Amino acid sequence: MTWPGLPVESNLALTWWERIVAGFTHAPSPHVTSTELVAVILLAVAVSLPRLTWRYFGLLATVTHELGHAFAALTTGQRLGGIRLGLDHSGTTTTYSKSRLSAAWSTFWGYPVPAVVGAVMVWCGFNGWGPAAMSVGTLILLASFLFLRNGVGLLITAAAVLASALLVLFVPPVFNAHVMIVLGLALLVAAVRDLGKLANVHLRHRDRLPTSDAYLLARATSVPAAVWIALFAAVVAGAWWFAWQPMAPVFTALLGPFNARP
Repeated sequence: MTWPGLPVESNLALTWWERIVAGFTHAPSPHVTSTELVAVILLAVAVSLPRLTWRYFGLLATVTHELGHAFAALTTGQRLGGIRLGLDHSGTTTTYSKSRLSAAWSTFWGYPVPAVVGAVMVWCGFNGWGPAAMSVGTLILLASFLFLRNGVGLLITAAAVLASALLVLFVPPVFNAHVMIVLGLALLVAAVRDLGKLANVHLRHRDRLPTSDAYLLARATSVPAAVWIALFAAVVAGAWWFAWQPMAPVFTALLGPFNARP
């Protein structure tokens, strides 16, 4: 909708907000073919594994990782000091807590969160909640500006918000579900990549241990870092299992003619 007399920028802002609000309604579930799903999985791998594309998409995974720490801290009543992000995919979330258990809780929810968020996005995409997932994600990114404490972090998040706004404005709502499936699967792949990178730090680059959440958890709880890495992996695996549920029928339909052969 446009309003006569308003500048183009104001009309775009109004349209954007109307799309955000309209997203909080259930939409028809999309029809996802097996060919599309295979292409989507290949696309998710293409943005999450090669160094060229990971250089940029990995920043979104880092934002999600740090927001996981922040949200976990807020759920346990901790004071959130701020979030700092780096172009090298580094990030720091500063929290203040008088409870060691609360501190461990917020430290844990970094590496698993991209997988959890990705699985939810995939589920939303398949079940008619793609526009809602888009709206929620955009609002969370906007809210994160309150906690950012460095210029690079502001730049990275602003780029993510801009990309999200363009998707909301120019991608027809009927295609939002497909976008959510792509992004969700890409975050799931990114979570596995980051877990591999974390394990590599503990096995081959131990000089970087102070940057490892598993190392920090081990120091705070006396539970070995390997146990924490295994717990990260268990949550990521559970997220993949959850995301697989809506995809399984599509692949079953694809393999049906082969299974029917005597």
